[in-house]
Formats: sequence, structure tokens, C-alpha cells
Amino acid sequence: MSDISSFNGLGSSGASELFQILRDGRPRTRTELAEQMGLARSTVTLRIEALMELGLVGFVDDAVSTGGRPSSRIALKAGSKVVLGVDIGASHVHVAVTDLTGHRLREDSRTLEVTRGPDVVLEAVVEMGSNLLKESGRAAEDLLAVGIGVPGPVEHRTGRPINPPIMPGWNGFDVPGYLQNHFHVPVLVDNDVNIMALGERNVAWPHVDNLIFVKVATGIGSGIVSSGMLQRGADGVAGDIGHIRVHNGAGVPCHCGNLDCLEAVASGPAVAAKLRAQGLEAKSSEDVVRLVGAGTTEAVHAVRQAGRDVGEVLSACVSLINPSVIVIGGSMALTGEHFIAGIREVVYSRTIPLATQHLQIVQSSSGLDAGVLGASMLAIHHAMSPQRIDAMLGLAGSVG
Repeated sequence: MSDISSFNGLGSSGASELFQILRDGRPRTRTELAEQMGLARSTVTLRIEALMELGLVGFVDDAVSTGGRPSSRIALKAGSKVVLGVDIGASHVHVAVTDLTGHRLREDSRTLEVTRGPDVVLEAVVEMGSNLLKESGRAAEDLLAVGIGVPGPVEHRTGRPINPPIMPGWNGFDVPGYLQNHFHVPVLVDNDVNIMALGERNVAWPHVDNLIFVKVATGIGSGIVSSGMLQRGADGVAGDIGHIRVHNGAGVPCHCGNLDCLEAVASGPAVAAKLRAQGLEAKSSEDVVRLVGAGTTEAVHAVRQAGRDVGEVLSACVSLINPSVIVIGGSMALTGEHFIAGIREVVYSRTIPLATQHLQIVQSSSGLDAGVLGASMLAIHHAMSPQRIDAMLGLAGSVG
């Protein structure tokens, strides 16, 4: 499992270094671990015992015998601890309890407008998370971390939303502090599109190091993975493509104050507004998806053009970042090939062949689950980092 976090493991203890090897879930013998780390078998045994005391690793079925006594193999105990993944959208809250590989054990979702404010929404998160932990038979000490995605810009260092356009009352709110008071574990907060990029990569593209995840729904944004690392930029707003101006606009105002932003022209509500102007019943992205599914010609044409508008911006991104995969997610992706065909049409025609010869532009395989999956991975990467393992050991560097 690739770690797309900022932890580098410098100064970590021997036991935490050993744990990083075992994180992939593949069983290994003491001899294999000793050879891989270049250490004596007795030293490796001490480190294994320290991790076993935490319940993080354990023995699995005996390895195949080569004639003598079979060697015991050690592997990650993925179900020994859990994390909470939380996806807060414009009108929903999705919470899941997962094991240390991101496998969902229990989950729940409810319709809740983010405009209700942080106290109402986060109270729901606490209630849902607590209930899910009980339902999965987990004690408070089994929870290692909480990962949460919100639909707006986040100052990564503090986890506080910063001037989020569709989140009134959330600006500067201490989201990590609120949840830490209830769950008493580290809380990691990021923009919803960043965590969707993490979720999609973990589910469908674990070996792809250069990927862009594009969410097109009420808003438009992207999460960028470059050289295997999630790129947040200097202030956490890398990938905010929704407010790049497109040429197809007709002076359409955007809630950010500018005109003809991609989000104002090609988002779900923007396409719905165009269809209403043509006399169709369309108030939301879901209505657009319904009309396209019914084969409504106007809707198909509008969605195709929205795809072209998104493709205009992405063609510049391809030249700048050179990804091997662009994943399209969010509710507008549910219109299927009509939307993605518009994106491909422009990207492939406006970008040099060298940048697109291996480029795949595909629909999200994790769909609307990408957010909660990514939030879980955000928590897992933190909980299983060398620094956190050292903190759990309480020996920071003293495990030889």
C-alpha cells in the first residue's frame, strides 16, 4: 500500500520501520524480514514482539516446509484496530468504520445540508461514528484516527476550512478540535476532492503515481497525485480548477465573484439551469442525470458541451502535470459516456500526442463512495506512519 502522506519516517524506531514493511499485508518469516532489513534474526524478533504487544501484527498459517520445521510467518492484523472515514458533501454525510486496509466494516449515510453549519453537521458525525463503532463491536481504544473530507478549501496544517464558498459558518472552524473532544484520537481534515483522489487511487489505481481525480457535481475541483504524492500546494488549494475561466461562457456569474468560471458553466447546477431555460424540469445534478438516462436530446447535448468545457481546462492540466490517468467522479460522471466523451474530445485534440499517448480518461470505479474511502485512507496513512507507531510504542527510538 503506497503512503501518499507527508511522513518520511526519519528518526523512527526499529519497530516502526519493521511495521512499514508489514503494512502491505504480505506474510513474511523472521528470516525474510531479517534479510530485508539487514539485521540479526534476534533483533527482528524483539521488534516483532513489540508490535505484537500493540496487536498490530500476528502469526498467520505456517509457511510451506522445506524439509525441516515450518517457519512461522508474521503479517499485519488488519482488523485489530479501526479508523473512521467521514465524507461531508454539500447535502450529505457518509461515515464508515474501516479496518487498517480500508475495508469497510460498518457504514451509514444521511441527507444533511452543509449549510446547517458545523455544530449541526459535526454533531451528526459524532452520533453516526459512535453508533457505528458500537455496531461493529469496537471499544474506544480500538479507534486510531478519524479522516474527514469537506466540500471547501482547507488549511492543511490546522484542518480548518478557509472561506469555503458553499459552507457558511464554517470559515476557520476548528473541525479537528471538535471531533477530538469526542473521539480522543488524531483527526485529519482535507478538501473532499483530495480525499476522493486518495480513495480512487487506493481502490483502482494503486500502482499509478501520476493521476488527476476530477469531481464534477455541485462544484468542480480536482485532486492531484504526482510522483505518488498528493499535491496540496503552498496553501492547500492545488487542484482548484473550478474557478479557471473558460471561453464558452456567456458572462455567467460565479459565486466566487468572477465570470465564466468552469464551475459556473459546467457543474451540475449550471447544466440544470441551461436545461430549465429550454423548458425542461431540471433543478439539480440528479435531474440532469435522469434526463440523460431518459435519452432527452437537449440534456445529452448540454452534458456533452459541459464535458468539452471541463476538457478545455484539463488539456492545460495535462500539459502541466502529465498524468497517466484522469478519473472523472461526482454526480455528473453518472451521465456516463456522454460527459466523458466531451472531455476526451477536447483533451486529445488540444494536447500534444506525447502527453496523451498513454493517457486514460475514465469514469470513477468507486463512484460516490470515493470520498468515504479516501477519508479512511487519510486516517490510515496517519495512524500507521512511523511517528504514530512510535507514539503507540511509547519507546520512540528505543526499540532496537
